[in-house]
Amino acid sequence: MLCSSYSISQKINLIKVTKPSFCPVQERVRWGCRRFRFGQVFAVINIEEKEKSEVKEEKPRFRWIEIGPNITEEQKQAISQLPPKLTRRCIAILKQIICLCPEKGNLSDLLAAWVRIMKPRRADWLAVLKELKTKEHPLYIQVAELALQYESFEVNIRDYTKIIHGYGKLNQIQDAENTLAAMKRRGFICDQVTLTAMVDMYSKAGNLKQAEETFEEMKLLGQPLDKRSYGSMIMAYIRAGMTERGEILLREMDAQQIYAGSEVYKALLRVYSMNGDSEGAQRVFEAIQFAGISPDARLCALLINAYLMVGESQKAYIAFKNMRKAGLEPSDKCVALVLAAFEKENKLNKALNFLIDLERNGNVVGKEASAILAGWFKRLGVVEEVESVLREYATRESYSKIPAS
Repeated sequence: MLCSSYSISQKINLIKVTKPSFCPVQERVRWGCRRFRFGQVFAVINIEEKEKSEVKEEKPRFRWIEIGPNITEEQKQAISQLPPKLTRRCIAILKQIICLCPEKGNLSDLLAAWVRIMKPRRADWLAVLKELKTKEHPLYIQVAELALQYESFEVNIRDYTKIIHGYGKLNQIQDAENTLAAMKRRGFICDQVTLTAMVDMYSKAGNLKQAEETFEEMKLLGQPLDKRSYGSMIMAYIRAGMTERGEILLREMDAQQIYAGSEVYKALLRVYSMNGDSEGAQRVFEAIQFAGISPDARLCALLINAYLMVGESQKAYIAFKNMRKAGLEPSDKCVALVLAAFEKENKLNKALNFLIDLERNGNVVGKEASAILAGWFKRLGVVEEVESVLREYATRESYSKIPAS
């Protein structure tokens, strides 16, 4: 019983102090000689529950089971073609990729399991990617992109470049741009090789403006451009029908004693040939020789065709003679083009002299050239000559198929 000397307010305070409180948010409550920290107890419980949930989330989602005999014949065939020199790690993951199906899991989980169980090194990753690329496996780029996130892959800028190039071949421009952006976010600085891959991709996609912008970005690197960088931009101009600008870059290269690859010259010559621009074709043909590239019969055929298109049969004939002087064996295509050039100008006598000259040098008129002659003679109404040409061609064709004794 409370002493009567206490005031009413003091009595109320004493009651509040002595009454136990079970509120868990109260910091400290003294009850007898014990201290209770309910807030900290619940916090520990929450942390343990969180850790359990994290462990549960980290539980492998792909169950690694060795590939057995119960697979399709196509899968067996693909596995049998894996190079025996590959390491066991590589063989194991390649088998899983070959036999991967939605029921077993996705590719990301598969690679995570491989890394966790077999701990591959960069050499293993590269061997797997090389095999997938060689076999043109549809998951090649996906594997390459997923590999970027693993420390064991030891990613460098060339890995990104290969992925960009792969997307470029598939014309997946947005994916290539996303890869480039991801590369920059990781602190890699774009170099000439990577930007050349981007120019090449934009060129093939017909995006000339983006190709030009990327080419200018390449120049700002402050390094001398190589023939691949120049070549990628020249091809962009060729595909856009701007051959003059392509030639300007070729002359810029010549001034630096840098020469484009033969495929660039061939592409430029082909455009001039098909357009009937004999002067442009002649310029490029001379540039090819100046670059130290020996013209072959196909290049000569493109030059002859340019003269054919504009009705310059004499120049076509001279180009043919120069080809023979250079020691090149005249192809059936080249002979047919010269005959077509003579036919276009109705120069029958010159065509006959040309044929006699071929016979004298032991050259046989082939199928395409014979077809040109047959069509020409038929239009002239000379039926017997047509039959004679066809019979002679058939006889020679049969004779050529008889094996030598």
